[in-house]
Amino acid sequence: MWKDWIRPFVRPLPQWSTIAVDPPQKAVTATLRWDGQWADVTRDHTVASLKPLAIATSVDAGEHPSIEYSDNATGKLLGVLRLAKATSIATEGASIAIYRVAGGGHRCLSWARRPWNAWLQNRAMRRGNNAHHDLMEPASVQQLMIAYLCPRPVILVSVGAPGHQNIFPMDLIGPLERSGLFSLALRSTNVSEPVMRNMRKVALSSMPATMKAVVYKLSEHHKQALQDWNLLPFPTRPSREFDLPAVAAALRIRELAIVHSETMGSHTFFLGRMASDEALAEGTQLHHTAGFHQAYRRRRDRPFAEA
Repeated sequence: MWKDWIRPFVRPLPQWSTIAVDPPQKAVTATLRWDGQWADVTRDHTVASLKPLAIATSVDAGEHPSIEYSDNATGKLLGVLRLAKATSIATEGASIAIYRVAGGGHRCLSWARRPWNAWLQNRAMRRGNNAHHDLMEPASVQQLMIAYLCPRPVILVSVGAPGHQNIFPMDLIGPLERSGLFSLALRSTNVSEPVMRNMRKVALSSMPATMKAVVYKLSEHHKQALQDWNLLPFPTRPSREFDLPAVAAALRIRELAIVHSETMGSHTFFLGRMASDEALAEGTQLHHTAGFHQAYRRRRDRPFAEA
């Protein structure tokens, strides 16, 4: 019994929780605030880069806005990111603002446990071997976890070109609703990044939570392309317009026509418009959220279902 009591004081919470959520997530609202104004950006902000950590939105909120993440069931504030305007992108008649994350904090843990848990997590990051942690400073990873208070859906991206085929998972994705655009932030070292720039089209498969193990296994294809579509451990079906192999068991298959791409620090930031959208099945989709968010919900007896 005493081990259960002392564990939170000697072990950090998991940084990420893999959860099963009905899309689109409705647990958390993101509100952009600036100069006495505000806008609901729950479906209008995405991560544009990890290093530097940057947020994209189609709302121009001036030079120094903030994003507040609130629990929809209680109205309580969960966390805040403070932003600083970095640049803007004009394309397809829309303007996308890019904000550098300047700071932030969360309220998912007690005031005393927050800094201690962050210290434990930061120590583990410095000792561990993780792709995100190798790329980002621990303080930036803490800020990234705040951005994940809005649970982020996981998709498989299908890419095809003569002599190149690939499929890999992503969660740095999402709509920029007011602009009508959809964004993907892909590590610039991804083997398919040049193909996506040149071919300007991808298929996006929304993945059921039950396929978690398969999705994670395909992470290896960020570094090496798929040799043959027939080697995949699941059936595929052609996407509607681009004829790209997508996941037959997907909840939804969308095709994205890429209209803009540019290098943004560690990542290539892609913007596109949907060329097709097929809703195939109902069910919970694989999502990621911050570990301290799941801990917050568990203490209130309403945790997300674990995937």
